[in-house]
Amino acid sequence: MLPATSKLCAAISYRHLRNMTGLRRQAAVAISQELSRLASHSPGPNTWIHQVRRRSSLLSSRLEEKPFSEMEMSYIKQGEEALQKSLRILEDQDDWKTETVAGNGDKVLSKVLPGVGKVFRLEVVVDQPLDTVYGELVDNMEQMGDWNPNVKEVRILEKIGKDTVITHEKAAATPGNIVGPRDFVSVRCSKRRGSTCVLAGMSTTYGAMPEQEGFIRAENGPTCMVLRPLPGSPSRTRLTWLLSIDLKGWLPKTIINQVLSQTQVDFAKHLRQRLARPE
Repeated sequence: MLPATSKLCAAISYRHLRNMTGLRRQAAVAISQELSRLASHSPGPNTWIHQVRRRSSLLSSRLEEKPFSEMEMSYIKQGEEALQKSLRILEDQDDWKTETVAGNGDKVLSKVLPGVGKVFRLEVVVDQPLDTVYGELVDNMEQMGDWNPNVKEVRILEKIGKDTVITHEKAAATPGNIVGPRDFVSVRCSKRRGSTCVLAGMSTTYGAMPEQEGFIRAENGPTCMVLRPLPGSPSRTRLTWLLSIDLKGWLPKTIINQVLSQTQVDFAKHLRQRLARPE
């Protein structure tokens, strides 16, 4: 299979063959099938991370029928960068400290990283299949403000290809207005590879969304959510959320840490409530 795949890749590299849509699609299918075969034979506890890192690239974007502008490619690369950085952080299992453990087993961990600061990691299991969770977090992204009290609004500003979007998010006020109104402009990258989904993002600049009056423009990233079926129970989903945020402004670190870890715990609770609602 690999020799045939290599020949297809070599063929589409020639300038006069790049416009042959059928051949290009055939190459994409062959590559996808070969990667799936390799993934099914990959052992090890961190297999899902290595699979996504190895198989997440700009290849799929470059095979789109519509060519991207230089600016669009810049956003795609930012999304890929957020994904790769996030997975590197999650792959390192050392030095994570427990922030809180809920009665249902939900857990928030944290660690301090050079050049990044303190990051938080939520580990939960949701009693819903992966496709349902993915659909709520990606396909219904703009409805998050309807069910998550910590989010006032999420709006998609631009879609780039099938994997990348630019969003504007407004955070809801915290109780007692301890943390004033914040907003974010982010590039988000979603990848589905086999049974693993990764939703990654980081702050970006977007000319059509300058800083808004009444809001402090905060920064996030690298951040990501990883979704995997629970081993032995495919109707349930293990969700890992890496959170890295600079809220800007003057805020004591103790308050920031408390707010961010609680935000993750609350998110899991409200997500479960959303997914359990009658259709």
